[in-house]
Amino acid sequence: MEILYKVEDKPPVGTSILLAAQHLLAALSAIITVPLVIGGVLKLPVEDTIVLVNAAMLISGVVTIIQCRGVGPVGIRLPCVMGTSFTFVGVSIAIGFEYGVAGILGSALVASLVMIIGSFFMPIIRKFFPPVVTGTVVTLIGLSLIPVAVDWLAGGQVGQEGYASLSNLAIGLLVLVTVVGLSIFAKGLLSAASVVIGMLVGYLICLGLGLIDFKPVQDSPLISLPSPFHFGLSFPISGIIGMSIAYLVTIVESTGDFLALSNVTKTKLTGKKLSSGILCDGLGSALASVFSTTPFSSFSQNVGIVGMTGVASRYVVAITGAMLVLAGLFPILGAMVVSIPLPVLGGAGLVMFAMIITAGVNILSTTQHTKRNGMIIAVSIASGMAVTFRPELLSQLPESLKIILASGITTGSIIALILNIILPNPDTVIETENAELKVEN
Repeated sequence: MEILYKVEDKPPVGTSILLAAQHLLAALSAIITVPLVIGGVLKLPVEDTIVLVNAAMLISGVVTIIQCRGVGPVGIRLPCVMGTSFTFVGVSIAIGFEYGVAGILGSALVASLVMIIGSFFMPIIRKFFPPVVTGTVVTLIGLSLIPVAVDWLAGGQVGQEGYASLSNLAIGLLVLVTVVGLSIFAKGLLSAASVVIGMLVGYLICLGLGLIDFKPVQDSPLISLPSPFHFGLSFPISGIIGMSIAYLVTIVESTGDFLALSNVTKTKLTGKKLSSGILCDGLGSALASVFSTTPFSSFSQNVGIVGMTGVASRYVVAITGAMLVLAGLFPILGAMVVSIPLPVLGGAGLVMFAMIITAGVNILSTTQHTKRNGMIIAVSIASGMAVTFRPELLSQLPESLKIILASGITTGSIIALILNIILPNPDTVIETENAELKVEN
């Protein structure tokens, strides 16, 4: 995809707002889902769940702005959307049942030091991500997201009433065709804004068919102020250990997202830049604990938007951050976005996530076609997909391993890293043999 706006470009304000809205539409439902799930499972009062949700939107916006624009050594300065991470859902619920929300937030605050300290070692870690590993990780990110887009397209979860109904599929496919058509055949702003235009078309059709549920909008308060330390903080040792493991997993996942973002924006990702991104992730998660919500990570789906639209401007995504801040302060705005029917999201999501796969394949195409590289790619992707499609494979493992391997992206990434280290590289062997021969001569 040709880059329409480069990382340092600043499109006109009106254009930037429209392009930023695409990222908001793609990310907002995922951002609020994590606190909704945790609040629902722990049976929190409605007012407490609202605090979690509003804080998630507000702090997501703040951290997104810092990640895009940078503050000193903090922030990767690429078009990166940040939000609440599903990696922490399982461990948060486990801690919450025993120690309440205070235990979740206190554990997350202390454990964020794992990510903050780990960020200073990213120049070393970056060396373990040659193209064969990077391409595999990026491809896994896209492949792991496809089932999410398919469920959105079908209207929910398998077995749910109306799942894969003809009306859901028709709406989703219309959005998909609109997005693809504008992206390929339109020029300039129409092409760059293909996602938001496609979703608007789908939304208007759903509105005409009476498929929009405005109850979340009606129930939302007009304004919501931040509530730091609303739940208090406690620091259970078991909770801190569980959260620390989750942060280690997030380092791997965020590294993959940043590598994918580097590829689609056609910018070089140095170890120093990667450190700045991970540091922002860790500090942002600590800030989230203070302001009463769960930890953060980068959002893969927004990488797909950048790759598909060619809009790589970090200033555009910083505006997305400002929109998230407004959504946190004025929840009714977020509720309007949440009212978008799932098939509309699915039609756009299917294209966006597939573009991440394309980015991964492009990276892999630059590697040598050797048996070793082929084995790394094959085994890593197979392992990641096995966990993605059959998470029951992990049911008999210890809880700590479940946390580490619960994400197919993490499982595949770890396998790729290990295989790249332990499998002999023919080029290295040849260089070593030549060096030995020179010594003997």
